[in-house]
Amino acid sequence: MYLQNNNIKDNSKIIFITGGTKSGKSEFAEHLAKDKKDLAYVALSQEIINDKAWERKIKLHKKRRPKEWELIETKDLISILKKKCGPLLIDSIGGFVMENINKNNKKWSKKIKSLIKILKERRDLTIIVGEQVGWSLVSEYKIGNIYIERIGHLQKLITSISKENWIAINGRAIKIDDISTEIPFY
Repeated sequence: MYLQNNNIKDNSKIIFITGGTKSGKSEFAEHLAKDKKDLAYVALSQEIINDKAWERKIKLHKKRRPKEWELIETKDLISILKKKCGPLLIDSIGGFVMENINKNNKKWSKKIKSLIKILKERRDLTIIVGEQVGWSLVSEYKIGNIYIERIGHLQKLITSISKENWIAINGRAIKIDDISTEIPFY
């Protein structure tokens, strides 16, 4: 089923930002949300034990954020979306994919349908950060290819329901809605 529906986009309060590693996508999302004092920052990352580089990255993210933002560290995005009102910044949707990476295709499909339904129903600002992948080498590992396929498909779905869509490249943000044509998908 082709998902484009202008009424959904007209009523949407979703801003979606994608980009590669170190592209500036998180910084741009934080910039867009900077005036929202009642914002909840939803961190969807898996803990990496004994990874000093990852710990430094997390500390940098925390240092950049306003102190009045609520921090929610979770692996269960759907539960947060169901119960949390007010503006959200979700960083990043790849954590949702990783949390569900071992689900079979049927269970994964059900999970993303639930996520998209909840996102479409939200009436509060929802800024979502996503990883742009698949522009380089194909993974030699099955799990890597599953991740690339799933995040690519999920991000097309999120883009189709978002009011604004941005891509961050080399520290620059480009609003892609203004310079692109949507490709129908079924």
